[in-house]
Amino acid sequence: MLPVLAATFAELGYRRATTAELARRCGVGENILYRIWPDKKHMFIAVIAFVFEQSRRIWESLLEEDRDDHSGAERLLAYESRHHGEFGYYRIVFAGWSEMDDPEIRDALLKMYARYHRLIRRQIVAHRARSGADAGPAPTLAAWAVLGLGTMANIGRELGALPAGTRRRLLAEVGGWLLDGRTR
Repeated sequence: MLPVLAATFAELGYRRATTAELARRCGVGENILYRIWPDKKHMFIAVIAFVFEQSRRIWESLLEEDRDDHSGAERLLAYESRHHGEFGYYRIVFAGWSEMDDPEIRDALLKMYARYHRLIRRQIVAHRARSGADAGPAPTLAAWAVLGLGTMANIGRELGALPAGTRRRLLAEVGGWLLDGRTR
């Protein structure tokens, strides 16, 4: 049910997604949702974790590829430059921002961002060790900056301010510079 819940929250946001609508789209009664989660907030929190897990699964498969030509970090950036935001799950995160006064939603977002940061930072460190690069911002800062690029690409997508080609270049070129100080 999580993919359906995620698609619904991405489309309607947190406030407009009623439990009746969530259940309808899942093809179950509301009572079934309430057997799994105590309330809509906890459904939303589960969806925030799902957003990260979806990315992690895709990224792990890219990282498992045995390729000598590019580091894992380069493969992730290349993939994201082509596919970032295509499922619209960033809209779930945006909806979560409007609920930051709720400590549980805030904590779920904080955990999600921390998990993304750890994964990206590890790949930056591995990339630099592999390539011998010693330029660019510190890995911790670079990882936050990569997350920021993704956020800005999504905002640009939503507002129509950044065409697809510009979003790709933003992630590939600026993201590449953040890896090791070199442009690609």
